[in-house]
Amino acid sequence: MPYIKGETILENINHHHPEIPVIVITGAMNVDTAVICMKNGAYDYMVKPVEKSRLIFGVRNAIEHRMVRRQMNVLEEKILRTPELTYPDIFASIITVSERMENIFRYIESIGPSPMPALILGESGTGKELISRAIHDASGRKGKFVVVNSAGIEGSLFADSLFGHRKGAFTGADVSRAGLIEEAAGGTLFLDEIGELDFHSQTSLLRLIQQKEYYQLGSDIPRMSNARIITATNADLSAKISKGEFRKDLFYRIKTHQIDLPPLRDRREDIPALVCHFVNEAKTVLNKDVSVIPDALYALLASYSFPGNIRELQALVFDAISCHGTGPLQINRFRDYLISQNAPMPLQADTDDVETFTLSFPDRFPQLKEIEEICIKRAFRKANGNQNTAAILLGISQSTLSRRLKILNPSAG
Repeated sequence: MPYIKGETILENINHHHPEIPVIVITGAMNVDTAVICMKNGAYDYMVKPVEKSRLIFGVRNAIEHRMVRRQMNVLEEKILRTPELTYPDIFASIITVSERMENIFRYIESIGPSPMPALILGESGTGKELISRAIHDASGRKGKFVVVNSAGIEGSLFADSLFGHRKGAFTGADVSRAGLIEEAAGGTLFLDEIGELDFHSQTSLLRLIQQKEYYQLGSDIPRMSNARIITATNADLSAKISKGEFRKDLFYRIKTHQIDLPPLRDRREDIPALVCHFVNEAKTVLNKDVSVIPDALYALLASYSFPGNIRELQALVFDAISCHGTGPLQINRFRDYLISQNAPMPLQADTDDVETFTLSFPDRFPQLKEIEEICIKRAFRKANGNQNTAAILLGISQSTLSRRLKILNPSAG
């Protein structure tokens, strides 16, 4: 280059505008020069003549890299500096008081405007679709939120559902039909149970995400898509990759933004709020009158692991309300269900539910204070250290538990 070297321009750009990715294109096939350029901050290095596809691929990757860096900066600002949610209404349908869920909400607000794919991991029944819809709402996109359940959809059926077909593409294709990806134009396409896709369908999805283009069945003309892709699964994708059942390149494409939803057993403090919500919902749907929800119910449910998570709790509440007459909600239906699931059961002593365990006194009879300390420690273990949940298990308020803890351990107060 005349007057000034390319390396000098690169240094100046990287110093004054470090957020801009730089691609160096040169006619010099020199390894030392390439190494110097990469050390000075070049995103990519290409030697002339450069194929069109290679250049487009490099520019697209550079743009995506910049977007990811931008999102990381926004994420840092949102989570580390702004504890309050900017748009709490987006999450109104997700019932929680969990701090862990609040952190997820802040992350969703951060990645909402990003066009990059997002992956939601979590057990069945944890609310992955609600989270995906919250991401869509946080994006501000004007297009639709379109849901596709990938489980059981194979090969051409997946391609037909997602991409559509032209008239005459196959037997019975009497008219052309647009696919769901076209319906999601300008919006979000949510692919649930992504771990169940067969390998051929994974390849089609990878092309859609990488190239932003797809082919309708029976057509050789590519169509462009601007829909954002969100995927979800309860499967262990890393294990599937190891077994050769899931494409590694697709995995890294869909997980630009990743959300790990905790199971209900790791957010037991949400059980009272969820029970109240589902009871009110069931009362309205089933036209039932429930005057009181006993505190003993919360302690009973907090002792259960809920393998079906929130969906299982909702079904349990609706079943109990269906069998309910009038007055306070009876916990017998809940207790019978937990027994049928072989869950560890609290015993009933008079009218209070207490935790089941055996005490033996080989040397001396323990003092009441010692028994109290054992119960509190056991409750904290079962509640994974959460004081709200521990108080529910013990059948006392959180403030009462705090006072007991200060009495048991004055030096900590």
